[in-house]
Amino acid sequence: MCRALKTFLEKFSMELKSFCKSNLGPVLSSRTRAAAIHLMLSAVVASFASALVFCLWFPSVYRHMAGGQELFVLLASVDLVMGPLLTFIVFDTRKGRAHLRRDLTVIVILQKSALAYGLVAVFHARPVALVFEKDRFRVITAAQVHLIELNRAGSAFQRLSLTGPVLLGSREPTDAEQNEVLSMSLEGIDRAQRPVFWQTYEESIERVLGRSRPLTLLLERYPKRRDEISAVLAQHHLSESEATFLPLIVRKGDWVAVLDARGKPVDFIPADGFF
Repeated sequence: MCRALKTFLEKFSMELKSFCKSNLGPVLSSRTRAAAIHLMLSAVVASFASALVFCLWFPSVYRHMAGGQELFVLLASVDLVMGPLLTFIVFDTRKGRAHLRRDLTVIVILQKSALAYGLVAVFHARPVALVFEKDRFRVITAAQVHLIELNRAGSAFQRLSLTGPVLLGSREPTDAEQNEVLSMSLEGIDRAQRPVFWQTYEESIERVLGRSRPLTLLLERYPKRRDEISAVLAQHHLSESEATFLPLIVRKGDWVAVLDARGKPVDFIPADGFF
């Protein structure tokens, strides 16, 4: 009985190998080739999307501060995996050209719909303003702007930037606005998010210079990072004595804004500036 079973299994195994070699081999080869082509095309589309995200919406260091890099990596990973994988699963020339074309069309529609949905999410997460507020800076994203007040803002502030954050200041509230400002702050809507309080950065320069702190304090706080901070200063031709800093509130981590002698932010350093 055992010998007969063993003989049967050996024969079955040989026939299965022969079938896979003669039938599945060409199918797997065509599927792999189709999936590889789909992957290359998806990579081209992803490269154009990355240029849009990192050159326009999240320029320079904002890709790290505002979380744009993580969002795009997740988006691109899903796009690059989903389409080619589905193509590998469904691609079979034995289906006939019309059937195969329909399957691939559905896959492309699903893939590009997912990509479009992801890009819309990234678009709303893009930083639109770097706002000085009281004694700090805030990176404000499109989703954080209190849009209901946008048409009441100054004419220069009624359109959100599409090419990276705009440097702005925020005015102090009047006595009549104090209670409303406090109430909305308790609801999680700070002044920097409200377009009615936006003003040009030049109008806030005096307060920026008054609130900024000597960069030497940051060096004393983080002595082990002196070389890193000194390299940032050298890049902008600043000395330790003339540079200042202010805390920066962002979506991801703790940062400070490095300011030149005129109070203009020239760079950003990942560090806690609230001390």
